[in-house]
Amino acid sequence: MSAQLALSLKLRDSSVFASYFAGRNQATVDALRAATIGQPPTCVFLHGPAGSGKTHLLQALCAAASQQGHPVAYLPLPDLMAMGPEVLSGCGELSCVCIDDIESIAGHAEWERAVFRLHQQLDERQGRLVVAAHVPPAATGIRLADLRSRLGGGLVLSLQLFDELERIAALQLRAQLRGFDLPSETAQYLLRRLPRDMASLCAFLDELDEASLAAQRRLTVPFVRAIVDSR
Repeated sequence: MSAQLALSLKLRDSSVFASYFAGRNQATVDALRAATIGQPPTCVFLHGPAGSGKTHLLQALCAAASQQGHPVAYLPLPDLMAMGPEVLSGCGELSCVCIDDIESIAGHAEWERAVFRLHQQLDERQGRLVVAAHVPPAATGIRLADLRSRLGGGLVLSLQLFDELERIAALQLRAQLRGFDLPSETAQYLLRRLPRDMASLCAFLDELDEASLAAQRRLTVPFVRAIVDSR
């Protein structure tokens, strides 16, 4: 499986900077967008808890760089590890490689060495390695000292989870981009009745959009309650 194939299979059209509600993470998003390919640092480490938007931002970086003509790849390691570290072959010739869930390779010596070589190759060509993890660089459990040093020695950025008002604003932005209105009271109802992580909330919002189109109904609380109760 080539890097380009991984990219084409995994990038979501909705994962762009314009659709990410930054909220308290605005400084981190600004730093990601300001990091110009071809200039230091050649390693960016993004960490934050599940549901904070790491995957969205990695894919947004790929989308933005690709639009500027840079060859890029998004690599979700948990999906690729069964194929072996050879999947990284050729990625060092790209301009930007975004690796999701870097902690997945902790303790896997061949993978750790392969990612280290990948960064060396990118660094030599002024490319960039961007990695995401749930924890800061020192807590990933990666054993290869040279790789730990590279991951912690570049630009390290963190993401925080949203509070309730930010979650509502993020859902309303997603609804707006999909072309429908999400009243605040309906968004508050969703937060009370569904898992509060943004991935689950956004996935259900997409279901609601399809249901409201089919029924020709607005997303009122009674309509949404009926959908939730029928699940």
